[in-house]
Amino acid sequence: MVWNQAGAAIGDLVRARLPDTQVIDIPLDPPEPPDPRAEILLAWPRRDLPAAAREGVDVDWAHDVRWIHSAMTGIDDYPSALLRERVVTCSRGLAAVPAAEYVLAAILSAEKHIPEIWQQDSAATARSGTLAGKTLGIVGLGEIGTAVAERALAFGMHVVATRRTDRPSPTAGVTLISLDELLTESHHIALTLPATPATRHCIDASAVARMRPGSHIINVARGSLIDDQALLAALDEGRIGLATLDVTDPEPLPANHQLRRHPRVRLSPHVSARDPHGLERLVDRFVTNYRRYTTGDELLGLVDLAAGY
Repeated sequence: MVWNQAGAAIGDLVRARLPDTQVIDIPLDPPEPPDPRAEILLAWPRRDLPAAAREGVDVDWAHDVRWIHSAMTGIDDYPSALLRERVVTCSRGLAAVPAAEYVLAAILSAEKHIPEIWQQDSAATARSGTLAGKTLGIVGLGEIGTAVAERALAFGMHVVATRRTDRPSPTAGVTLISLDELLTESHHIALTLPATPATRHCIDASAVARMRPGSHIINVARGSLIDDQALLAALDEGRIGLATLDVTDPEPLPANHQLRRHPRVRLSPHVSARDPHGLERLVDRFVTNYRRYTTGDELLGLVDLAAGY
């Protein structure tokens, strides 16, 4: 039996794929333990609540749950008590292609001065850069980072990256270096690493000070990776040329937040991972894992709760 918090549309797709399995749609905060009880939960993140409030959410209703599948890549938006002492998997990799396309679109827009060049005078339209020969730094060479690297290499970019482990790069042509080196060398910097206590504000005042003058930072991961005040100071001083932010902390930003009105900031409402086939891909992953779970095979997208992803 499966409890589904991801909405009726996903519940219907799962039921169609698993006709012999009882799938019960439940709310994010069940007023009481749903009946009948289930040992599998297809979980939805609590982005409607700040982190402190999430930790106060009552999760006693999930007492019998043994396996949780996160509908998203990360687990930082869930109450930690919900995940504790359970098998947890996530939808890692499903957003890699759309997020990578977003990163390349942001880089192209910055280099080609889009949309500034539309219907401008000849002097303005003469401004145009190129991706070829530029250095892209990818902070976090996981599924999304690898997809970004593959596409950037096709544009003739020099790609460098950081990785938490000492495993070699999964993509030929990507050079693994330290974060300090990456910040110093890169014209464009893409943040594609998970949000954990260890990565919070990894882009702080000291990191910003090491960035190449005029560089462009792109965040498609989590807003908590960047110290906003350090970023704003660097943007005001011109040390950073542009920030493209698909994610923020908090999210959404307050209406009067400085990032909303800064001329060197481009904001989008956490859409980089959106895919017209996203629901089907999520259900495919869950159904595959469900079948593996029922046969005792290793699950895809296993989360290391100690590491936070």
